[in-house]
Amino acid sequence: MSAQANTGTVLERILEARRAEVDHRKRVLPETALKYGVKAATPLRDFSAALSRDGLNIVAELKPASPTRGVLREPFEPVALGQSLEAAGACALSVLTEGEFFRGSLKNLRDARKVIQLPVLRKDFIFDSWQVWESRANDADSFLLIVAILEDALLRDLIALGREIGMEPLVEVHTSEEIDRSLAAGARIVGVNNRNLKTLEVHPETSFELIDHIPENIIAVSESGISTHGELARLRAAGFDAFLIGTRLMLSSDPASALAELLNTAPHKE
Repeated sequence: MSAQANTGTVLERILEARRAEVDHRKRVLPETALKYGVKAATPLRDFSAALSRDGLNIVAELKPASPTRGVLREPFEPVALGQSLEAAGACALSVLTEGEFFRGSLKNLRDARKVIQLPVLRKDFIFDSWQVWESRANDADSFLLIVAILEDALLRDLIALGREIGMEPLVEVHTSEEIDRSLAAGARIVGVNNRNLKTLEVHPETSFELIDHIPENIIAVSESGISTHGELARLRAAGFDAFLIGTRLMLSSDPASALAELLNTAPHKE
């Protein structure tokens, strides 16, 4: 089973690079070895529970760069960022691990997770069971699956594998049809990405257009383009349980203060 390749040139380039890298790494480190790594991994933290708390649940994303904006933060210090964002009220962390286009790494994930108590999502382009085992072997508590790049059978298999080893994935959608596909595959956490994968433009209204298609018993996450407390409050009122925010935090001179402002917990100035 192969990933679909009709979702835009930037995404196609990323997927091509990821496939080549995964093929190489699979030869160097077979799945059998990763399974031993999973047995030695640190205990899982409950990602689903973190997203289901009362209130504004923000998954704070550690993202060094992006294809649209280039470098977002330099120097990039995952340990300090993880500690400060946890203290500021994040419910979980998301860590970019794709290296070529986002300058991320699994080391960033491991380093940040070591110094916090929050669950950590691996944010990457995952299309192979090997990557799911790799995620847990590197101490991830959850991982991202993008419906647009996965055939139905593969999506179902990757969700099931994650669940088998204790990780409930965040299944990302962009359309009502993708929501239907995610639910048919068994998704329990559905993330609406407001970024169009073909144009990379962000349309925050996408979340409001799609929330009614997500059943109440499914954890709903709004992703991309959220920049104010008011937007968060409106999305929460519409039915979203959690919010994934990266660029807004990474571009701030003080990401922890930016997170506190989003949560409306920052000290009011006289």
